[in-house]
Amino acid sequence: MENLSRFRTFLHKNKGTIGLLILCITLIWGYAWILMKEALNYMGPFTFSAFRFGTGTLTMLVVLSVMKIGLPPKDKWGHLLVAGILQTSIVFLFVMYGLRFVDAGKSSVLLYSMPIWSSLLATKFLQERIPRMKMIGLGIGLLGLLTILGWDIWMNQNSRIIFGELLIVVAAISWGASNVYYRLKLLDVSQLQVNTYQMLFGTLGIIIASFMVEGGDPVHLTGESIYYVLFTGVLASALCFTVWFFLLSIIDMVTATISTLLVPVFGMFFGWLLLDEHLTPSIIIGSFLILIGIFIANIAKKKA
Repeated sequence: MENLSRFRTFLHKNKGTIGLLILCITLIWGYAWILMKEALNYMGPFTFSAFRFGTGTLTMLVVLSVMKIGLPPKDKWGHLLVAGILQTSIVFLFVMYGLRFVDAGKSSVLLYSMPIWSSLLATKFLQERIPRMKMIGLGIGLLGLLTILGWDIWMNQNSRIIFGELLIVVAAISWGASNVYYRLKLLDVSQLQVNTYQMLFGTLGIIIASFMVEGGDPVHLTGESIYYVLFTGVLASALCFTVWFFLLSIIDMVTATISTLLVPVFGMFFGWLLLDEHLTPSIIIGSFLILIGIFIANIAKKKA
């Protein structure tokens, strides 16, 4: 714990290091979308999610053990179960299944519309008032979402792609709901405990789904597929979130939220670079609208 305190002091004095860490985290998360897409060549989407978050959960339990952080309060276990279902089970079951039909770059943009849904749900359940500029930002973000979805509905008319996109939008809404639920029920629990145990409960839900849906499907464990599991489980899920929650104790939430907008940008770039995914005008225009909308909404929140 003393080393963590020293590291926190170092970061306070070296703001450039904070920016570098944020850049590395969002770069890893953006690249992880490509690995999630490629992993479908070796196993079913639910099975991969079970491997990924099972590995991530074990890593987080080791982190808590090393940091000598005990169990969360008993009265919070039920809330952690709900958070795990919303944050891990629903989000990544729907995202991984949607990736069977939707490009990795477009999927990352749709999922990172999450701040829009978080804000809308917060007005309902947290009684947060939306300032005028924030409402404008949310409207622009929703317009961007409709630009991406609408093009496929009216021009491509591929029911499989539309179905996959809708699954990922539902995942984004579930992610937003988990953020609101966290603020309602788990705000007084250590963020590392929340991340570890919601992931634990969420992983159990994913394992059950994988046995029910893909129990007899083949799993090809090769050097490449194991790399996908370890990278997304240990690095992208466990370690990056550990560093991320640590940074959240140093930087303000608005800066953190705005910085996550780099993830879909990197996701689209790697999709184009490594998977030869096409960046259509609707994806580019819609993506910029979503990013601009979320940026305006967060600037309005900061001013408020």
